[in-house]
Parts: sequence; C-alpha cells; structure tokens
Amino acid sequence: MQPRMENPAIIIPEASQPIQDLYLASKLGGVPETTLGLVHLRASQINGDSFCVSGDAQRAKEAGLSEQKLLAVGAWRDTPFFTDAERVALALAEAGTRLADRSDPLPDELWQEATKHYSEKELASILLTIAVTNLFSRLNVTTRQLAGSREWDR
Repeated sequence: MQPRMENPAIIIPEASQPIQDLYLASKLGGVPETTLGLVHLRASQINGDSFCVSGDAQRAKEAGLSEQKLLAVGAWRDTPFFTDAERVALALAEAGTRLADRSDPLPDELWQEATKHYSEKELASILLTIAVTNLFSRLNVTTRQLAGSREWDR
C-alpha cells in the first residue's frame, strides 16, 4: 500500500504546529503519561490507524507502560492488568471515538464513574487526548499514512 498523499498537516505547514500544540496541551491535566498513552493507543486501534498505533505503542512503552498492558489494551475489559481509573479512561476513549455507534455515545453512568477517578482538569486532558488522537487518525487513515513511513516514527 502506498500513501495517497503526504499528511495534510505537512502539506499545509501552518496546521502542523497548532495540532502539535493541542497534543502537547492535552498532556497538561495531571493524568499519568501511561494512562494517556493507553487512551491514545486504544483510539488509534479503533480507527485502524497503523501509523499512530506503531508510534503510540513505542511512546507508551517509553513512558513506562508495561509490556503486559501494551499487549492487552485491545482486550482491556477481559484482563486483570488495568486499574479502575485506566479502565474508565479506556472506556472514555472508546465512547469518544465511536460517537455514531449508539444514540447516547457517552452514557451518564460512564461519566459518573469517570468523575470518581478524575478531576475536571484530568477529564479535560483525557478528552483532549481522545479528540487529538481522532484528528490524527482522520488525517492518517484517509491519506493512508503508513507505520514507519517517517524517520521520527521508526
């Protein structure tokens, strides 16, 4: 498979820095880097974004995510490796990525559970991470960006 074109944020360089700034800002809410890595990885998996999945896995590992969790993130509901807070973050990632899959994409029960584990600022961080991940995926998947296709992704 070949990319259809270069990533749009590279073709229009004025878009690249604001997107990167949003990505960096999403990390400022006090949520552990490993949790945000799980969120980013899970949303990328759902979107079929091989470019981000490859990079996300590496960055999550560098942030200290265990190999066990990294390998199990796709089946997080059925494994004992995740904390309750991580499970809520993963559920938010799935709900925030699969908006069209149900009439109430993020049920009140999930939101209430999330507020037991995270402050408003931490929730903002998680939601921004979900949003920017989905932005990355929309650009990467539609233009067929390939895992390992850029020097910094290897």
